[in-house]
Amino acid sequence: MARVAKKKAKAKRVAKAKPAAKATSTSPVVAKAQKAVDSAAKALDAQLDRVGKARARVQKTGSAPAKESLAAANAKLREQRLKVAEAKVALAKASAMDSVRQAEESAKKSVSEMAEKLSAKADKELAKALKAFESRWKKARAKADAKKVKAAEKKATAKVKAAAKKAAAKAKALEKKAAAKAKAEAKKAAKAASKKKAVKKSAAKKTAKKTPGRPKKASAKKAAAKKAATQKVKSAPKKSARRGRPPKAAAKKAGARRGRPSKKS
Repeated sequence: MARVAKKKAKAKRVAKAKPAAKATSTSPVVAKAQKAVDSAAKALDAQLDRVGKARARVQKTGSAPAKESLAAANAKLREQRLKVAEAKVALAKASAMDSVRQAEESAKKSVSEMAEKLSAKADKELAKALKAFESRWKKARAKADAKKVKAAEKKATAKVKAAAKKAAAKAKALEKKAAAKAKAEAKKAAKAASKKKAVKKSAAKKTAKKTPGRPKKASAKKAAAKKAATQKVKSAPKKSARRGRPPKAAAKKAGARRGRPSKKS
């Protein structure tokens, strides 16, 4: 009897040790495996009770049926212990897999948190870098723009100077051309006036020839000198051409003066 009681106590200790394994995980798979272990352990406890009772009967009666009942109970107890062992192995596997899952989730969470931290840090550093880059870029761009503006001003000044020089040269050429034109016009006008004066003189001469009445004194003298010279030449013998002053007749003939005609009487 004392032996049976000892086995019962052992079975109860196994049953008490099981809840610690049940509380190790909250995963559905682990919970299911833990439930199977608890159920197998409970069945094992019940079988241990039946084996104890069967053994007590054998010790009390010693009959063959009692011995057969004890043998059957022991066989069933072995089966039940195998079930408990299998359930515990399944629980261990589930716990291991759940640990892997939890480790994976923890790693993912850790990586995600690190990524978020790094992203936030990167955003801050990027803003800082952009600000610094913007400052440097603006400074460099202002310097380059100032250089370009200075070059443009220099080019514009040179262009204005060239345009002013060209305009001055053009104005000078125009003034020269205008002066030459004015001179030519004046020359042309003087020539036209001279021609007009000559035409006027010619017309006056023609008018004087056609007008009847007393001839001019100069014309009369010229005609008389011409007539006297003709008569003298006819009466005088031929002489050799002499040097010196011409004869008076010739002088009179040459007396017709050049230049302006005498005034009308």
